[in-house]
Amino acid sequence: QARRVRPIGGRNWRDVSGGKIDPTTAYRLRLKSGNSICLFFYDGPIARAVAFEGLLARGENFAHRLVSAFNDSRPWAQLVHIATDGETYGHHHLYGDMALAYALQYIEEQRLARLINYGQYLELHPPTQEVEIFENTSWSCAHGVERWRSDCGCNTGGHPGWNQAWRAPLREAFDWLRDTLAPQYEEKARTLLRDPWEARDAYIAVVLDRRRENVEAFLAQQAVRPLNPEEKITALKLLELQRHAMLMYTSCGWFFDELSGIETVQVIQYAARALQLASELFGDSLEAAFLDRLEKAKSNIPEHKDGRVIYDKLVKPTLVDLPKVGVHYAVSSLFEDFDRETRTYCYRVEREDYRLLTAGKSRLALGRAHVTSEITWESKTLSFGVLHLGDHNLSGGVREFRGPEAYEQLVQRVTETFQRGDFPEVIRLVSESFEPGMYTLKLLFRDEQRRILRKILDSALTEAELAYRQLYQHHAALMNFVTALGLPLPKRLQVAAEIILNSDLRRVLEAEDLSLERANALLDEAWRAGVQLDGPTLEFALRRTIERLARHFRAEPHALERLERLEAAVGLARSLPFSVNLWTAQNLFWEVLQSVFPTMQQRARSGDADSIRWLELFRRLGDNLLVRVPG
Repeated sequence: QARRVRPIGGRNWRDVSGGKIDPTTAYRLRLKSGNSICLFFYDGPIARAVAFEGLLARGENFAHRLVSAFNDSRPWAQLVHIATDGETYGHHHLYGDMALAYALQYIEEQRLARLINYGQYLELHPPTQEVEIFENTSWSCAHGVERWRSDCGCNTGGHPGWNQAWRAPLREAFDWLRDTLAPQYEEKARTLLRDPWEARDAYIAVVLDRRRENVEAFLAQQAVRPLNPEEKITALKLLELQRHAMLMYTSCGWFFDELSGIETVQVIQYAARALQLASELFGDSLEAAFLDRLEKAKSNIPEHKDGRVIYDKLVKPTLVDLPKVGVHYAVSSLFEDFDRETRTYCYRVEREDYRLLTAGKSRLALGRAHVTSEITWESKTLSFGVLHLGDHNLSGGVREFRGPEAYEQLVQRVTETFQRGDFPEVIRLVSESFEPGMYTLKLLFRDEQRRILRKILDSALTEAELAYRQLYQHHAALMNFVTALGLPLPKRLQVAAEIILNSDLRRVLEAEDLSLERANALLDEAWRAGVQLDGPTLEFALRRTIERLARHFRAEPHALERLERLEAAVGLARSLPFSVNLWTAQNLFWEVLQSVFPTMQQRARSGDADSIRWLELFRRLGDNLLVRVPG
C-alpha cells in the first residue's frame, strides 16, 4: 500500500513500492482535507508465517521470530508488529492462543523486548517520516478495495472456475436501496428527530445498551419534542432501518467466492430487514424493484441460479414479524412449560391465557399472548391455536386478538371439536380461523426447530435403539467369534455394534459418577468388535464431564476425592484413540496451581501424608494436562 516516503519537512521522496517500506516505525499521512493521520505498516513475512506457515506450533519459536525482526543498525525505537485475523489464534490454528500467550510471556521474562501498544508508541515516538499510499488499496488483498466490489479473481482455490462477478450487481442493488431509503428516512425522521443523520450516528448508544431507561434518555435527547408511544416506535423503526442499511455492507459478505455463502446471505438478510421496515414505515414496497437488481447477481452454483432465487429460498423465510414470534411461542409451548412472561431472542412474550388439551399422542394448545419487540417496542396481542398429532405432524396459526367474546367463542368451538376426536375438523377450524394460513414446524426459529425435532425424535430413536440392542445382545458372542478369526462382520451386525457400544459409552462418559471400570470395559469390547468410535460425540461427552470435575476441584481444591476423580478422568482422556480438548481443564488447573499448590507443597515438606498424596496426584494430573508443575 505504501508508495513513497520522506523525512517530515524534507523534499526528496524515496520509492518504497512493492512492500519495501520499513514496518518498524510510524509514518504520517497527509490527507486532502489538510488533516493528517499516523499509519503503521505491519511485518508481512511474519504475519504470513503465523497465518499459513505453522509459526504458532511452538510459542518459543514465535517469540524468537518476532524478536529477529529487530535490527541494531536502525537508529530509532523499533516497533515489531503483525496483522492477522483474530480467528488465527485457536480457530484456524488449534491452541494458537496458547502459543501467543506463551510467546508474550517468554519475551517479557527473557527481557527480549518491551510490549507496547500503538497509542503509547506514538506518544513516546512521534513519526519522523511521512508517507504516500496507493489509493484504493487494502492490507488483505493485492487488488485493493476491488475485493469488495468486483470480480478481483482472488479465491481459496477450492472451486476452480468460480467467479465473483456477482459482487458488482449485489453492491449496485444495495447502493440503490440505500439511496432510495435515505430521502424517505430523512423526510419522515425530520418530523420526530432534531437531526436525522446525527441521531442515526448516535444510535450506537442504543445498540450497545437497550435498557428501556437508556432508550428513553436517547429519544428525549434526540427528539424534536416529547414523543407519544406510537411515535417512539416509529422513531426506533426508522433508526433500525438505517442500521440495517449500513449492516448490509458488512465486509465479510463481500470477501468470499459465492453469492449463496452464509456471509453473503447474511448481508442480504440485512437488506431484507431494511425492506421490511421500509414497507411498514412508508407503505410502498421496494422489494420487487430490489429483486430486479439482485437478479443480475449470478451464483456459481446452478441450483441457486441468482440473487432473486437465493433471496426467495434462503433469505425471505428468515424474516420475522410479531405474528411469527407468536407462532413460535405457541408451538414451543407444546414441548416446554413457559413462565407467564418469557423472552424469545429480542422479543418479550406475556401469556394472557393458555389452555392445553390432550388425547393420546395428540395435543391442542389454545391461548392469547402479548408480544413485544425489545428493539422497536412494537407490540401486538395475538390469539393462537396449534395442533400436534404426534411425530412431525404439527400445524397452527395466529391472529390479532379480536376481543374476549370472539376469543372465547373460537376457543369453545375448537375445544369441543377436539374433545369429539374430530381432528380433520380441528385442522379445518384452525386453518379457517387463523388466516392468512397455516404454520408448520418449518417456520420455527432454527434453534428451536432443532430442539423440538430432537424431542419429537426421542421416542423414535428409543425404539430404534431397543431393536439394535436386542440384535447386538443376541449375537454378541457370534460377532466376537467372527472378529477373532479376523473376518469382517456383516454390515448389519457391524451397524448394531457401533450404535449400541457408542451409545453406552456416551452415557458412561457423561454420567455424574464416571465409572472408569465400565468405560474401559466398553472400550475393550469396542476394540474387539472392530467398532469405529464416534469421536466427536464421545469427545464432547467426556470433555463436559472433565470440565465439571475440574470446576468441582477448583471449588474444593484440598479435597483428595475431587482431585482423584479429575485425575482419573483426564487419564482416561489421554488413553483414547481420539483427542479430547482439555483447554478449560488446563485453565482451571492453572488457577489451583497458582493459588493452592504452594501451600500444599509446604505441608508435604512438613510430612503431612494427605498433602504428599495430593502432590503426587496433582503432578500426575499436570503431566496429563501438559501443564508443568514446579519441582
